[in-house]
Amino acid sequence: MNISKEQVTEWVEKYIHAWETGEKADIEALFTKDAEYREWPYETQLVGIKGIVKGWQDRQKWQDGGWSFEWSILDIKKDTAAIEGTGKYKELGTFGNFWLVTLNEEGKCIMFRMWNGELE
Repeated sequence: MNISKEQVTEWVEKYIHAWETGEKADIEALFTKDAEYREWPYETQLVGIKGIVKGWQDRQKWQDGGWSFEWSILDIKKDTAAIEGTGKYKELGTFGNFWLVTLNEEGKCIMFRMWNGELE
């Protein structure tokens, strides 16, 4: 299966919206029931939609004071997109992100891998 730039863009826009709202339905719309969400170097490993929803909702306080996220698609190969982003959190600081996002035929994520590092 090959995913398009439009599919990836739509998924990332929904991701940002779900991060903003923290609503269970918005988060569930992004991931399959058995999706994996893995971060390095923090070794966050959320497996399954229930774990992903809980992990996201536990992080809602990170947005205190406001935040922004800028991103771009680096490349797409078959079902996986490489995405670069910068998250700026008023309370936490600025973080550089590198994502590998694998989508299924319905446009839901089955595997999310992120390298996340604080920038100076």
